[in-house]
Amino acid sequence: MSTGLDPVPLSGRQPRAVRSALAVLEEVVAAGPGVTAKEISAALKLPQATTYRLLNLLVGEEYLVRLPDLRGFALGRRAARLALPVAPPPSTAARAVVDHLRGMVRWGVHLASFSTGQVALVDPDPDHPPSDGLVLARYPQVSALGKLLLAEQPDWRALVRDLRRFTEHTVTTGAELSAQLDAVAGSGLARQCGELRPDRGCLAVAVRGPGDGALVAGLALSGPAHRVAEPNDDLVELLREHADRLAPLLA
Repeated sequence: MSTGLDPVPLSGRQPRAVRSALAVLEEVVAAGPGVTAKEISAALKLPQATTYRLLNLLVGEEYLVRLPDLRGFALGRRAARLALPVAPPPSTAARAVVDHLRGMVRWGVHLASFSTGQVALVDPDPDHPPSDGLVLARYPQVSALGKLLLAEQPDWRALVRDLRRFTEHTVTTGAELSAQLDAVAGSGLARQCGELRPDRGCLAVAVRGPGDGALVAGLALSGPAHRVAEPNDDLVELLREHADRLAPLLA
């Protein structure tokens, strides 16, 4: 007979349910914001009905939240300690460098940090709003900033879990993405032309620590896809110059 302190005795099935719920949380952390129930079910080899029940429970307890635009899930308020650390905002001096570049070009200028292991926009251009930051973090292969990050990895597959197609120009094969990332590593310049939105593209260069050359951030220009396809050399040089100025301010 149960007591007032333990109204429902622990059954043999409950520990398995607890382990499954924790595994779902771990998969959301590993996969990043926007992971879907179907993807979680496949990764954990759980029945879809079980996965949906666990997700509903975790959402109800605020460990997860639904992301309607992405049709997926992200960590909620009560799981904040499980999330990757938030990238610190850039200093006033760093913002001044970014603002200076904005005053010289008609393109959007965005600064991203890689300190969390994902693309984290820390100074997006207010006059040229970028794509959803959650999408950029979840699918780094469809942004120039993301390609900078992937080109640094021993194996980009550790950060890319889904080669999802967004437009007819989206790279959806591992061989093609590997070739692109090899080019980024060789030139130090990343670009995407209509891979996330058919009418938009972006160029990005790395901001590296002045001591060890570690990748700390990325500086990007966003504009019409056809302009990105064949960028002006002077524009690229301007982008590199400002990235160099940012290096001692962000390291």
